[in-house]
Amino acid sequence: MQEGTAVERLPISTEHCTVERDGHVVIVTMNRPEARNAFSGSMLLGLAEAWQYMSDTPEVRVGILTGAEGTFCAGADLKAMGQPPSDPEIKARMDRIENWHWKGLLREGRPTKPLICAIEGWAVAGGTELLAGTDLRVVAESATLGLYEAKRGLFPMGGCAIRLPRQIGYANAMDILLTARSVTPQEALAMGLINKIVPDGTALAAARELADQIAECGPLAVQAILRTYRETEHLAEEEALKISDEIGWPVIGSEDAKEGSKAFKEKRAPVYKGK
Repeated sequence: MQEGTAVERLPISTEHCTVERDGHVVIVTMNRPEARNAFSGSMLLGLAEAWQYMSDTPEVRVGILTGAEGTFCAGADLKAMGQPPSDPEIKARMDRIENWHWKGLLREGRPTKPLICAIEGWAVAGGTELLAGTDLRVVAESATLGLYEAKRGLFPMGGCAIRLPRQIGYANAMDILLTARSVTPQEALAMGLINKIVPDGTALAAARELADQIAECGPLAVQAILRTYRETEHLAEEEALKISDEIGWPVIGSEDAKEGSKAFKEKRAPVYKGK
């Protein structure tokens, strides 16, 4: 918890997705433990709205995605996904957001701020697809990862057939995708799929430590780094560097950059304003 702040539950929370804010950090919890936090419509809607809130709220600098009661997410509950919402407010919210299901899954509409996943227990199928859409991945030592879709005659519609080869290389990605086998955290770390393995029960706390480190950095700089990578990952270096300059130079000339230099000289913590 950030010193001097109270954790606030946000009204965009749904039955199966709790969204809270603690200072500069948003914590999003998939909350359907009786189904290993498998996706429902209301869960994906809550996720989609959480990502939009992160992007739209200047005071928010980083987010954490986790699952309730010791498990992350077991993928899609096809039966629950096929049922129309009984709550008219939820239906109205779904109607207002185009492609809310893809946005919730981080296939599109990813937040402009860093997103850390904190994984305990099962993170398979859509759970691993969510992982691949985040920026930093903290995983408990006994967790289980994997993309089981091919074993069920299905396809990983969340984007992992594209993202995994780019993130961990062709051979590693095909090993995971084509065998549809379970992957241990130790294997995932060796492949470069995750950042850190932590003792069981500590993933959220470890993710929060990372979030607090990021929140101490200049928000304009952090967001510009993310934006640069996302806008240039498909480009040749020469063209990518032009875009990097277009994004980076305004950060160099920002008030935050001046504050960072001044704080360093004065041997104090900088007070960034995102300007």
